Amino acid sequence: MAWCAARALHMPALDITALRSKTPLAVGVGCASVAGTTLCRSSSTSKRQIPFASLSISTDASIKEAVKTDKAPAALGPYSQAIKANNLLFVSGVLGLNPETGKFVSDDIEGQTEQVLKNMGEILKAGGAGYSSVVKTTIMLADLKDFKKVNEIYGKYFPSPAPARSTYQVAALPLDAKVEIECIATL
Repeated sequence: MAWCAARALHMPALDITALRSKTPLAVGVGCASVAGTTLCRSSSTSKRQIPFASLSISTDASIKEAVKTDKAPAALGPYSQAIKANNLLFVSGVLGLNPETGKFVSDDIEGQTEQVLKNMGEILKAGGAGYSSVVKTTIMLADLKDFKKVNEIYGKYFPSPAPARSTYQVAALPLDAKVEIECIATL
């Protein structure tokens, strides 16, 4: 018997007929988790066990905690500077803004990149982490031709082994920034 709700989520169906024991199975998919087990009918006759599956999405706010510091620019919209969850720190995209003025520290890529990484450092510190605990970064550039300049500055902040990273050129960034960087760190 395939799990029908999986189709609504555009996921491959989960064949739970293989779950013949009473041992629970948990499978995580993004923010959702699928838990399956078999339930027995209470009957004197020997009938086939009926599989059971449920979809659970946690809305418990106690499993995540917002991180906020005045030493980095405030979020520009309805989001947090960072979120702590499951011993991880998820830092939102950071721009090269001066935290006191809300203005870019520079119009050039070097100045903005340096400030982005300083701001990120303050958010990491407020969340109980540091550059050495960053495991993944995503860099968004207004112009991919700035890749080499950004790399030179970026390399000064992250000790070896450097975090996993993705870099993209994007159509536009908030406030016409030249660079935005987000990261995930372990706690």
